[in-house]
Amino acid sequence: MQSESANIEHAVTTSATPDLTAGLAGALTDFGHRIMARVYFADTDFSGVVYHARYLEFFERGRSDFLRLAGIHHTELAEGKHGEKIIWVVRRMEIVFHAPARIDDVLTIDTRTDNISGARIFMAQQIKRDDVLLVEAKVEAAIIGEIGKPKRFPREWIDIFMPRPSAG
Repeated sequence: MQSESANIEHAVTTSATPDLTAGLAGALTDFGHRIMARVYFADTDFSGVVYHARYLEFFERGRSDFLRLAGIHHTELAEGKHGEKIIWVVRRMEIVFHAPARIDDVLTIDTRTDNISGARIFMAQQIKRDDVLLVEAKVEAAIIGEIGKPKRFPREWIDIFMPRPSAG
């Protein structure tokens, strides 16, 4: 007879099915990327309102999963699997807080690319609860090589990150 811990381990390893991971990274959209996130107690301050710095983490999830779904993985870039080691860095961020998110809210994080120039990518992000805009950010990120020198944005990435025109 299996021990209880062995049964739990078996249940955990067999439950990591595509059904559980489907949607984990959000989805690519015509404008860029969308991901959902729930506000947990750890995201809030003593009053149950999302602590301002946590919005940076929600925005980071949006940008990172946009990259992941586009086929660009931070770990592969840092390991140099595409040639030289490449690292994404945030160079500048402007944030406007419109309304607070609270514990248990389900948030939508939208990310779109506004422009790509040289080594820089300019992105716009929004966090909404239903149709209510809570926070928006303008982000300037860059890619740098292993020694910290800016690297030109690969041409094939431009097509991946720029919004696709809507049909119709």
